[in-house]
Amino acid sequence: MTTDEGEATSDAVAAPSAGESGRRRAEPLGANYWKLFTSATMTNLGDGLMSVAVLWLASAITRDPTAIALVGLASRLPWLVFSLPAGVITDRYDRRVLVAAMDVVRVVLIAAFAVVVLTHQGGLPHPEALAAGTADPPAKATLLLTLLCLLALLLGCCEVVRDNSAQTLMASVVSKGNLERANGRLWGAETAMNNFIGPPLGGVLVAVALALPFFSSAGLLAAGVVLVVLLTGQFRPKGQTTTGKIRWRAEMAEGFTWLWRHRLLRTLAFLLGGMNMLSSIAFVLMVLFVQEVLGLFEGWQFGAVITGTAVGAFIGSLTADRIAKRLTSGTSLFAAISVEVVTFTVIGLTSSAVVVWLAGVLSGVAIVLWNVITVSLRQRIIPDQLLGRVNSVYRFFGWGTISLGTLLGGVLVSVGEPLLGREWALRMPFLLAGAAYVVLLLVALPRLTTAKIDAAQRAAEDVRS
Repeated sequence: MTTDEGEATSDAVAAPSAGESGRRRAEPLGANYWKLFTSATMTNLGDGLMSVAVLWLASAITRDPTAIALVGLASRLPWLVFSLPAGVITDRYDRRVLVAAMDVVRVVLIAAFAVVVLTHQGGLPHPEALAAGTADPPAKATLLLTLLCLLALLLGCCEVVRDNSAQTLMASVVSKGNLERANGRLWGAETAMNNFIGPPLGGVLVAVALALPFFSSAGLLAAGVVLVVLLTGQFRPKGQTTTGKIRWRAEMAEGFTWLWRHRLLRTLAFLLGGMNMLSSIAFVLMVLFVQEVLGLFEGWQFGAVITGTAVGAFIGSLTADRIAKRLTSGTSLFAAISVEVVTFTVIGLTSSAVVVWLAGVLSGVAIVLWNVITVSLRQRIIPDQLLGRVNSVYRFFGWGTISLGTLLGGVLVSVGEPLLGREWALRMPFLLAGAAYVVLLLVALPRLTTAKIDAAQRAAEDVRS
């Protein structure tokens, strides 16, 4: 259960009662929010193009599951090794500047790699021919795969700082009472671009020229930078307590200690780590699953299959706050985990692209429901001067496991293939993830109750008052 904002964590939506919300007109989100919204929409469209282009390029270089998993590992490893220092940086400097600077670096990296792809794309075989053994791997396969892993690693480092800064930035752009609505709208747009519009469009662009989605992504990122720079106001951490020379160990420890002492957020961080590891085990080789199990070897077909999650996420972005109010926050989180038990199991057993797409729709709703509740909770209860560091520690536990799951997913398929055959080796990660999600549900039941979530919010309000 991961997203570009990437969270699965806690539970509670503090909102006006139904009677109150019916009498009051919704507060405007403001010009800064819509600049940030538009920038995120453009950059996530670029990321959506890249998501297909990178995997398709990898599948045209090699059919080795472990080798393809290494690309995913390179992109997620920074969350394990760099998230804690990134939190210190986020609580030190202007968060708007950090977002813009990281996106500028991403523009340069992607544009440079696009040039490399442009010079080599003529010698790359079609993935179907490579899978059938009727074409040989490209002459410079090792070099291209190495450069692809290096690109993923460097982009991942940028994204650790960029995403942590962007999430803390939201708390300075809108009021706390608007966080669910603002986050829901933003994630709906981001997910639609990243998973609904971007992937199929990326598949079409891949068919035209493999380098084209890379160039397009760089251009969209550049446009997004301009909008972030145009944000007005003060975006340094409020109540900042860290100045002068950075004391890396002490400042990281402050964020770590705050999270560790908060039982609810600590539990959520560990649960998120488990869910993200399982998701990465299953989905790291989705491109091979779509090609070899579902029999879809065209780029646009792969892009279309994974749009189901985006459709669900869009639905979730419009309904998550209402679902949480009707079911209560704790029940909503249990429902989200339960849906994932079903979707992973169904995907692992089916050979129908339509069924996989429909499972993705359900999963998308569950992901956004979980994210809207939990990220809004963190933004609400963590002190602003610690928000970057605590978020980074949270992501260390919640996202650091993705790198482990990514590598494990590739190894499981490679090891399972001689025993189970290629098809069931590709199905196995989904079935294992579905079974393991049942265990996570049992762990969450007594610990993520609505009463405990409400108590955590009241305690945070008491500290501030």
